Amino acid sequence: MAEARVPSLYEWLGGLPALERLTRRFYERVKDDALLAPVFARMGADHPRHVALFLAEVLGGPAAYSQEHGGHPHMIRRHLDRHLSQPQRRQWVALLLDNAAQIGLPDDPEFRSALAGYLEWGSRLAVINSQDGASVDEHAPMPKWGWGEVKGPYRPA
Repeated sequence: MAEARVPSLYEWLGGLPALERLTRRFYERVKDDALLAPVFARMGADHPRHVALFLAEVLGGPAAYSQEHGGHPHMIRRHLDRHLSQPQRRQWVALLLDNAAQIGLPDDPEFRSALAGYLEWGSRLAVINSQDGASVDEHAPMPKWGWGEVKGPYRPA
């Protein structure tokens, strides 16, 4: 008997339509969050879609973010000199996970663990890349996240 193909996280969560619902709802709620509203005060109307495309690519979907925006180096540039804090990072993760539940993303333990793992990992990199002295590696590959990705301790380049 052939082994069943394991879907990507992107496929499992419902693809781009689900990620667009997630990011649209998240950024609607950010406006009312005292800690996060100032971070996103000048966000353009297209920001939720850009984030949905980024998450789609990271989670195993099409490379539309890289094709349209320039991949991970572009995302890093968007965080330079933003001076994000750990409380803001924690609130960002908590609000995204809360929205994932509200819009009905899969709630099985494996998926939620993988999603939470990526949001924790990625948001910590965003904080690092937002501090004084951070720079962009123009050849930084797009992160790829699946069902179990931790490869050892973080070591700055």
